[in-house]
Amino acid sequence: MLKFRALLLVTTLIPLAACGPTDVASPGEGTIVTPPGTPAPPPPPPPPGNGTPAASCPAGTVDRGVIATAFRNCEISGRISDDYTVQRLPGAIYSLAGPVNVGTDVGGDGAAPGGDGVTLTVQAGVTVFASSGNDYLVVNRGSRINAIGSATQPIIFTARANVEGTATDTSQGLWGGVILLGRAPISDCNTAVAGGSANCQQVIEGTTGSLYGGATATDNSGTMRFVQIRYSGFAIAPGNELQGLTLGGVGSNTTLDHIQVHNSSDDGIEIFGGRPNLKHLVISGADDDALDTDLGYQGFIQFVIAVQRDAANGDSMIEADSNGNEDALPRQFTRVSNATFIHRSTVQGGNVILIRGGADYALLNSVVVGTQACLDIDETGGTTTRAADGGLQDQGPPIFRSVALACPTAYRDDANVTTATIGTIFGTGTNNNNNAFTPTFTNVFINGANETAVPATDPTAFNIGGSVAPNQFSAVTYVGAVQNAADTWYAGWTCNASYVGFGAASAACTAVPIF
Repeated sequence: MLKFRALLLVTTLIPLAACGPTDVASPGEGTIVTPPGTPAPPPPPPPPGNGTPAASCPAGTVDRGVIATAFRNCEISGRISDDYTVQRLPGAIYSLAGPVNVGTDVGGDGAAPGGDGVTLTVQAGVTVFASSGNDYLVVNRGSRINAIGSATQPIIFTARANVEGTATDTSQGLWGGVILLGRAPISDCNTAVAGGSANCQQVIEGTTGSLYGGATATDNSGTMRFVQIRYSGFAIAPGNELQGLTLGGVGSNTTLDHIQVHNSSDDGIEIFGGRPNLKHLVISGADDDALDTDLGYQGFIQFVIAVQRDAANGDSMIEADSNGNEDALPRQFTRVSNATFIHRSTVQGGNVILIRGGADYALLNSVVVGTQACLDIDETGGTTTRAADGGLQDQGPPIFRSVALACPTAYRDDANVTTATIGTIFGTGTNNNNNAFTPTFTNVFINGANETAVPATDPTAFNIGGSVAPNQFSAVTYVGAVQNAADTWYAGWTCNASYVGFGAASAACTAVPIF
């Protein structure tokens, strides 16, 4: 078991000057004369970086030699048991070997025996890669990740093939992914206790025992900002998969902003309960759902660009909950504003948006373009479409405001909830909704004239009071994720693929930066 300790590196470079035969030396230095015929000394080796591997790895990592000629591979494995910083060092790249755990689970009540909460800091510009589906990063309950990149120096989590230059725009599922676990409420417990209680916990998908859940809605799992997660997602078994970013019981004081998940073989982002709020998301090429929310998640998601690769890949853009145990509490209530969904798949679920399992949902200020039915609502026993019921924490049927649907079929009737019922709930022609919209996007996702003409709904009316939910909706006056060509929140920190590009400031997803 590896125990990491923080390291402060101070590198001092002392330049050496050589004097020629006619040089005048400093007082007391004497004169250096080069004998005739003596060969010139070799030039000093280049400093690490710019294609030259670092000379060594920092403490707390294992030197695995040079990879792709440009980097020294500094391996991280085991459990991080002290605060640790992954430093941006010229010519160094970091790899994950097996499940890498940040801290030791402190339990839903914070008092688990042996629990140890630590902070993993990842500096801007760092690249971390992994080699297989069993390689992934887990931030356990009570611990935090502070992965804060910038618009020009994003943090990249990716696959070995990407570093070696063999990943393509169709690569996916090459390693596990990033998992954050917290102590916020969830609905489905692995023992007979009340949902949302401190002892209500569950094992996260794709792992062998990592737990999440508790009673602390404002729990803090750290900050991820200006981060890319590429080529991740891995199926341990059917129905037990790792995503690009997996959030389990994560609390509302966690900051998740400016995150791209690229070519995940499963969902882009899946949220199991908790209260995290997310902003400025780019989900490119997810082979399952773009956003999947389960187990009583209640939160706010704003500014989402989600684009599928092609007709042969991808499922829904939104999947909310699952049928079965519909009235488990806390009940899911997901609120999404300013999403642009570009759905291209013709091979999977038959819908672009699927809301089911008794989930409550509000979709605001969004444009949905799809190749299948735009909207499907499912239920057992009327749980998804029934009227509000405070005793069941039920907000009533799903809510749509300023939503434009552009699909061959607006609603899907799969012998569950009829198209007539779905149509009544959506209410085209009311609340600025339109089920027969004609998109005029430029560059796939930038609003054109028709998007600009759709009146927006003030999403802040859906915010809740108090400190339980920081980072809620921001006020907007437009629909969709990107207002116009001057709105470039997505540029620079993202990566480009053949099927969607984010501008010249963004590099190709198939390359990793060398500095």
